[in-house]
Amino acid sequence: MTVRIGVEEEFHLIDVESGALAPRAGAVLRRLGRRAEGYAREMQQSVVETNSGVHDSLEDLHTDLSASRRRLDRAASSQGLAIAAAGTAPLTRLGTVPPTDDERYLHMTDEYRRLADEQLICGAQVHVDVPDRDTAVRALCAVNPWLAPLLALSASSPFWLGTDTGYASWRTMVWQRWPTSGAPACFAGTEEYDRTLDELVRSGVISDPGMIYYDVRPSAHLQTLELRICDACPRVETVVLIAALFRALVTDACEKVRATGSAGCDGRHEWLRAATWRAARSGLEGDLIDPVTRLAAPAPMVVRGMLRHLRPTLEEYGDWETTLSLSEEALARGSAAHRLRTKAAEEDLLAAVDDLLVQTRGETLRPARSGRDPRRIGRPQIRPGGRRDGWTAASA
Repeated sequence: MTVRIGVEEEFHLIDVESGALAPRAGAVLRRLGRRAEGYAREMQQSVVETNSGVHDSLEDLHTDLSASRRRLDRAASSQGLAIAAAGTAPLTRLGTVPPTDDERYLHMTDEYRRLADEQLICGAQVHVDVPDRDTAVRALCAVNPWLAPLLALSASSPFWLGTDTGYASWRTMVWQRWPTSGAPACFAGTEEYDRTLDELVRSGVISDPGMIYYDVRPSAHLQTLELRICDACPRVETVVLIAALFRALVTDACEKVRATGSAGCDGRHEWLRAATWRAARSGLEGDLIDPVTRLAAPAPMVVRGMLRHLRPTLEEYGDWETTLSLSEEALARGSAAHRLRTKAAEEDLLAAVDDLLVQTRGETLRPARSGRDPRRIGRPQIRPGGRRDGWTAASA
C-alpha cells in the first residue's frame, strides 16, 4: 500500500526594496481571492503558510509545491513583496511585526511575551500517513534518532537581526525555547501520550494540544506523523528530499511496531538534544552525530549512512534513484545557510536576501552587469557583523 505524504511550508513576506520583513499577510491572502484555499496566516503578520495536497509520488509533490509557491509569489509581487523560504529572514528587526489578529495568537502573544514576539521564523512540516494514532505514538522512538540529519539538510537560517549567528539553523535555537519543543519522550501508546498532553494543558503551560511542538508528533487533526524539526527550505528539491527520507523512516518504524508491538527504545534520549544542537550549529558543513554510533562524523558520512539504512524502503516506493540524486546534489551544493553566508561575504547581506528570493521562486540569480544590482540602489548596505543604517542587533 502506498503511504501518502503532504507538506506545509511557511514563507516570510519580504519588501523587495528594503529586504525587510513586511507584515502584509492579510493583503497577500486577499489578493489570492478564490485561490486562497490551502494558504493561511500564522502567528506573525509577516508569514504565510501553504498546505500541499496529499500525494503518492515525489514528482506530484514537487509539482504541487512549485505551483503553490508561484501563486503565492505572484500575489505577493502585486503588493511590492516577495516570498522567502528560510528559517529566518536575514534582515529581521524586533518590534516591527505585529501578531495576527486572532484570539489564539493574541493569547499566545500575551502569555509568552518576548518568546512570541521573536517568533519571526519559518519551518517546513512533512506529514506521512500512518495506520492509526497508536502506531504513530509507538513509532516515535524509532524515528527520533534520524531527525537531526534532516534538520542539517534543511538548515537555512544563519542570520538573525542582521548579523551572522555562527549557526546554520538559528531558527532551531529560537524554536527550542518553547516549553514543549524538542524530541518527544518514549510513550507506551496513545493512552499515555494523550494523558501527557492533558496534563500539560491542565498545568496551564500550554493552552491546547496544538501547542505540542515536538520535533515529530502525531498530528492533532490528521492521521499522520508530522515532522516539525526542519527550517523552511529555499529550494523545493530540498523539501522533496526530506519528505522522501521521512516517509521511509515512518514506514520502517510503523512496520516495526506492527511486527513487534514496539519501535524499540533504550531509554537514552539525552543525546537527541545534543544531536539537534550539533545539526543546528554545523548544517552540512561540519560534523553531525551519527544515529547509530552516537559519535561525531562528517555530515556527508551521516547522510549517506541514512540512505543506506533506508534504501530497501526507498526502492520499494521507487524513490531510491531520485533520493540518491537529490542527496548527492544537496551535499555538493552545501546547506542553504552556507550559500547565504557565501553570498553575503562576496557582496553584502542584501545580496544574500536577493539570492534567497530567487531560490524560493526556483530561478537563477543573474549578477548585475555593473557589478551592483540596480534593485539595491538606495537600500541600506549591510555586511555580516557590520553596522549600517541601524540594522544591528543592538538597535533592534
